[in-house]
Amino acid sequence: MESSIIFIFLSLSLFSNNCIFFFQVHASKYNHGKVSKYNHGKVKFKLIHRHSPELGKMSGTTLGPPSSSRERIKQLIHSDTARLHAISHRLVPRRKNFQVETLRSSNLVELPMRSAADIGTGQYFVSFRIGSPPRKFIMIADTGSTVTWMKCKYKCRTCFDDRIHHHERIFNPKTSRTFIPIPCISSMCKQDLARSFSLQKCHRSTSPCAYDFRYSDGTKVLGIFGNDTVIVRLTNGKKIKVPDVMIGCSETIFGNFHDIDGVMGLGFDQHSFAVKAAEKFGNKFSYCLVDHLSPSDLVNFLVFGEVDDSTLPKMQYTELLLGIVNPYYAVNVSGISIDGEMLAIPSYAWDLKSGGGFIVDSGSSLTHLVEPVFNQVIAAFQAPISKFKKLSLSVGPSEPKYCFGDVGYKESLMPKLEVHFADGAKLTPPVKSYVIDAAEGIKCLGFAPTRWPGPSVIGNILQQNHLWEFDLLNGKLGFASSSCTLDD
Repeated sequence: MESSIIFIFLSLSLFSNNCIFFFQVHASKYNHGKVSKYNHGKVKFKLIHRHSPELGKMSGTTLGPPSSSRERIKQLIHSDTARLHAISHRLVPRRKNFQVETLRSSNLVELPMRSAADIGTGQYFVSFRIGSPPRKFIMIADTGSTVTWMKCKYKCRTCFDDRIHHHERIFNPKTSRTFIPIPCISSMCKQDLARSFSLQKCHRSTSPCAYDFRYSDGTKVLGIFGNDTVIVRLTNGKKIKVPDVMIGCSETIFGNFHDIDGVMGLGFDQHSFAVKAAEKFGNKFSYCLVDHLSPSDLVNFLVFGEVDDSTLPKMQYTELLLGIVNPYYAVNVSGISIDGEMLAIPSYAWDLKSGGGFIVDSGSSLTHLVEPVFNQVIAAFQAPISKFKKLSLSVGPSEPKYCFGDVGYKESLMPKLEVHFADGAKLTPPVKSYVIDAAEGIKCLGFAPTRWPGPSVIGNILQQNHLWEFDLLNGKLGFASSSCTLDD
């Protein structure tokens, strides 16, 4: 592939311990009919940012607003460092292993999202209802993962007893009449789930399919696979069931998953929740992120279904490459310009075959650029930022390298940055998305260097104030400037 490649994903991935989204779905009574009955619905989840006061109300967690602006950026950088390590482990090209088929339904499922606090495992959180009767869980929303799993008590008699005593959310499959374990002896376990770290050895022919996930920070999660029903509410008010969603029942967890109930897998894989939900609602899903310093009444969201973009500026579309580096979403890109002038960046810097590539990752906060890209971008900003006093944050090894005092600062003094896609689309973020408020009286360029060879990463701050639409059926990525106030 000669053109540049960008990989797009929301959050936490295996071999990682960083950024994630959580979804919130409200459901009580629900309709037992098929999804295809609802031709005008959509499902919307609220994404809760890690620094949201809403998550700070959760007792016994480290979620919520940081104590200061400096602490906020320190938390974001801590997650970014682990996230980059995760990405370097996962970018292995793979052949496409399944295709999306034409759907009969045009329903849409819309889920609101809000901003929440960093626990070392994610940036965004969602509340998620599963089982019959349905139970609510706080989940990491992660397009870098394919498996949806939660803390669970199945065979283990003593697992999570201390947490159950404090009324924490633990899933018990035996109380859900729709939970069906996946057999260990099945081809699903031994073949289809092999890349999801299923264990090949069966202790008994009746044993469920077990897994052993390992993350780069040493965290590991052990449990069993099964299928269960997820309950969602359409924006027209009707509640419906999404049956046969594959979930992981995690009974043993060593490591950093103390403050969350589990992970929602949104990567491109036939067993992920993203593909399962999208196929019920027109094979599309979208997300929109507001400025993470915005008032709490402005929310991020994730939508399954057709988004009415009549109130948006014209949507731009570029080719969405599916199945190339599962579970990530990739597109072609051709370069970066500053004030309309293309930077002299060597093509190998974003060529996957040359060890590069470009990832758009909602799980990372800053935009991390490999040295051949970083050096060119920073050089283009030297003249305008040299007018201000140079400062240092001193918050970590991956901190922004170019910070300055904000006395006399105006956005109009900063050049316009654009990311160019190979087929003509252009991402033009607002200045506040790449010259960021890092601490009181301090601005920073929102870029950090990362080693070559390796991928560059466009973080969630640069993605803010845009709607991103993933069309899985037609292989297209759409995006447009947005306030993220989607009408129901």
